[in-house]
Formats: sequence, structure tokens, C-alpha cells
Amino acid sequence: MTILFSEKMRNLLHVFKSTLILLLLINVVISTPPEDPIKCLSNNTTCTITNANGIFPDRSTCKVGEVKYPNTEAELISVVALATKNNIKMKVATRFSHSIPKLVCPDGQKGLLISTNKLNKILKVDVVAKTMVVESGVTLREIISEAGKAGLALPYAPYWWGITIGGLLGTGAHGSSLWGKGSAVHEYVVEIRIVSPSTPQDGYVKVRTLDESDQDHLNAAKVSLGVLGVISQVTLKLESIFKRSITYLSKNDSDLGDEIISFGRKHEFGDVTWYPSQRKALYRIDDRVPINTNGDGLYDSIPFRPTLSAELAIVRTAEEIKELTRDAKGKCIDAKVITIALAALRFGLTNNGSLHEYPVVGFNNRMQSSGTCVDSSNDGLFTACAWDSRIKGQFYHQTAFSIPLSLVKYFIEDVQKLVDLEPNSLCGLELNNGILMRYVTASSAYLGKTEDAVDFDITYYRSKDPLQPRLFEDILEEIEQIGLFKYNGLPHWGKNRNLGFVGAIQKYPNAEKFLKVKAEYDTLGLFSSEWTDQVLGLKEGVTILKDGCALEGLCICSEDSHCAPNYGYFCKPGRIYKDARVCAFHDVKETEGQSVLKDEL
Repeated sequence: MTILFSEKMRNLLHVFKSTLILLLLINVVISTPPEDPIKCLSNNTTCTITNANGIFPDRSTCKVGEVKYPNTEAELISVVALATKNNIKMKVATRFSHSIPKLVCPDGQKGLLISTNKLNKILKVDVVAKTMVVESGVTLREIISEAGKAGLALPYAPYWWGITIGGLLGTGAHGSSLWGKGSAVHEYVVEIRIVSPSTPQDGYVKVRTLDESDQDHLNAAKVSLGVLGVISQVTLKLESIFKRSITYLSKNDSDLGDEIISFGRKHEFGDVTWYPSQRKALYRIDDRVPINTNGDGLYDSIPFRPTLSAELAIVRTAEEIKELTRDAKGKCIDAKVITIALAALRFGLTNNGSLHEYPVVGFNNRMQSSGTCVDSSNDGLFTACAWDSRIKGQFYHQTAFSIPLSLVKYFIEDVQKLVDLEPNSLCGLELNNGILMRYVTASSAYLGKTEDAVDFDITYYRSKDPLQPRLFEDILEEIEQIGLFKYNGLPHWGKNRNLGFVGAIQKYPNAEKFLKVKAEYDTLGLFSSEWTDQVLGLKEGVTILKDGCALEGLCICSEDSHCAPNYGYFCKPGRIYKDARVCAFHDVKETEGQSVLKDEL
């Protein structure tokens, strides 16, 4: 049965939806904390684990035999030793499990999960040396807060604080900067203690303390994907607390390709949020200012605030309807409402608790990261993080890759060419606050960034039905393939669909050094899995060929069945990047009075 809307009804729906979006943005309440990603039948045995989205990219279920929650390093050592003695596969799980790929899943249903939930203590803060020693389960929020209390600062950090230091290091998470050592937190690590399997002569376990005198091993451990063992403790090099000044400036994106590099060189913490279909770029002018500069600013990112579950369900339902009815114009209207509302609310910046004209000035620990939707409450899921899998909320794909500075202009121009061909094609990205562009520098870590680059974070609609295509499927897939393959982009280890990791390890000149350390630390491969072996190029199988695989990023289509021919989506070359293979919509002709697409509606 075909769904039909009169123009008047469509306009009423847009007004209603826009009002709900505005309510969603200004909603400020205490949130239900995310649930533990690990669920067990009884006594921490016969368990499953997933990520914060509630599902892995291939939609598989990760089953494990047991989970352990060590309280101390001594308990952790005993856990690893016993598992090694019994030749049991192991993986490390964190409190919130925000990595998208299947990094936490051990092979086989008898595997062991080692949770760092209780390894959550700040062990030492040395104000004179400006260092902090923490256990691996300590969250970024706790690190920032405790450093601030001591008059210290972790200068650069991801914008989301609901991650642990161990998980953060495992995936190379970062903020935005081209200055100094750059924005990756692992560049400010001066010592790591790591617990790994060993021989019977060592008691089946070895504890290594890696510092700057052992650059080879430290550079491997800084971004480890969790395959070297369990990080027990981390020592961070901090600096004296300072203030930042933030101003958001919106401009036409016509010169974005030319401006992007000079802007990053000019502003220490600057980033750019890009709204390609609106032809706008939002520049965050973010710099240090003298400590005596007036201002008590706070950055409480609106998308990371708790939101009413009912509002999230209504917004998600409205987007699902637009997808089914191919209402690209409606998505564009909603995207503009969101960007206007965010700008009016200063994107979550306040001064002394109130909205304030730019610039907003505040201490670094109050301005660099946020995530109040993880705050605890017992409201029965009345409010939650927008992506909480227990409610009907956000469900998305996330593509993230870094393009070298020397090539970033050409990537931006390619995206602009695609928008010229399909002006409404990227409004769906703008519903998720556009494309976030952050600056990263070349890293000493073997699996860190290989050169100075711009990181592109792209979040977009994902259907609950893996065989259901989305609006402008081909445009989004072409952008993904342009970034990863035409411009040799490096994938973010904690994000991306499967195809993001196709050939990825070959892009790292120090990959062999990393694999050598891996072989030394875990000779039996107990911290490896089929997934990490595939990502590291030790096994084939990153891509999965089956009907509809390209829709979920499990493959690059090579035949129509990899797309959704019953919905009118067929495998075609890219529009401007002819080496790309994408699922393109071809308007199905009327057959027996109705199209196949209409039948599905």
C-alpha cells in the first residue's frame, strides 16, 4: 500500500517534527546510565558482550564463557596467568564499550572477558612533576576532573568523556590540534604497565613497565587494539591548568578546501563542522588565553546531553518515514532546524550558567570534553543517551578516516562535486550535526597517524533491517571509498564499517614492528581474535560477501545482489570516482500498476 501525503500534511509534519527537535536540543535532565555491555546468565558465566550501539557492524552476537572483574593489578595478574595456563582466549572489556568494531570479542564461546570496571582508581597525582598515574578503567571524565582539582590539565582529549584510558589508547582516540605533539592522547603517555601471557617458567604471565627509555615497545603499546595484553596502569604527562577562548563562526564552504589547513595552523584547538548540503562550514576558533582572562565557561555538548526517550523515539520514527517515502527535502528542512537551534544555543557553551556572546572563556577542564548523558539516575529509562540500545533512538553507521593535509583539499572538492550533482544528498549527515573535521598529527605510535592530517567523522542513518537501503546510498558509499581508497585515508580504529579496514594495515609503514612486538608479548595469540587478525592482515575475511552486504559496509558491491535490487538499488560505478562501486537507486518502472518500491511501502 502506497503512503501518500498532501503538501499541507507534509508541512504540518515538518512543523511538528521541528518543534520536537527543538525540545530535544534544549532538554536538560539527569540521565539513565548506560547498561553494562556484558550480560551473563549467572555468576558471571555464559555471557554476551556488545557495544554501546547494541550491535556490531556484522550484526553478530559475541558469546563468551566467563567474565572477570579484577579489583587490583594483583588480581589481574592472577586472571591472565590462569587463562594462559588453560590456553583460554581473552579480551578486555570497558565500562561503556563505545568502540564500534568487534575488538572486544574473543574467539569461541569459551573465551574470557576481563572487565576493567573495577580497575578505576587514580593512583597518584604529582603536581611538581605534572604527572598522573591511573588504572586502565579510569574514565576520561575522571582524569580531566582530578587533573583540574590539582591545577593541572590534559591539554588535548576526545570530545566525548565516556571512555576509559585503556580503551582510548587501544583505538588511538584524539581531539583536534596540529600544534606540538598533536591531539592524540597517547602522545602524552610516558609510561604503561601491561600484563601479558608468558611461559610456565614466568608463572604464565609477565608484567612489563614500558617507558620512554624503551621506545620500541612503548610505541607499540600506545595504540594496541588490545592485542598485546591488558593495560594495567598508565602515566600521563600533564601541564599547568590554562584557559581557552571559543568562538563559532559560520561561513560559506566555497573556500573550505583552501582554508582548512591554514585554519588548523592558526588555532591550537580549532576544528570545523561541515554542512555540505547547506554549503556551510562552522569554524571553531579555539585558543589558549591568559589565565586571568575573565570567564567561567562550560562546554556541555548538546548531542551528548540526556534526552527524553519519548522524544528520541518520535524523531527516529519521523526519519524512518522520510527514508521509506524518499523525502530528501524533508530531511533537509529538519537539518536546517537543528543547525539553527544549535547555533542559537551556542552549541552547548555557557558562561556562569547562562548563554553568552562569543567568545566564551573558561578553564580547559570545563571546555574540552563532555557527556552528561552518562550520569547516573534511576528514572527507568525516562531519559538516556540518544544512542542507548534499550530505547528507540539513534541507530547509525559511522565512517571515520584521516586524509593527509597534502590531499585534504582535493577530497573536500570531490565531496562538493557530489553535492553539486545531488544538492539534497547529505542532509541526512546534517541531522547528525554534519561532518566533524578534526586535526591530527603524525604519531610515534606504530599504529598511530602516519602524517599530519584532517580526520573526518561522518555519522548517518542505519536501518534496523540490514537489507533496507537508505536515501542516497550511492553518494555516501562513494564518499567513503573516495576517502579510504582514492586518498589513502587511515581508518579510525574504534569506528567504521568493515570495509574501512580493507587493506588498512598496509598503510602503516611500522606495521611490521608492531606485529613483531605482538608476537613477543602474546606468543600463543590468546589476546588475538579472528577480527583483529583480519584487521592486522594476518587473515583474510574483513569483508563478507552475501546478499545486501554493501548496505551494511560488509563489502564493496561487485554484483547487484550485494545491494538491494528488490528496492531498486543496483551495483554501479561511482559518479565522479569511477573506481568506486556503489549501490545506486534506479527508479523502478511501474509493473502491474505498482512499483516494487511502492509495494514495500
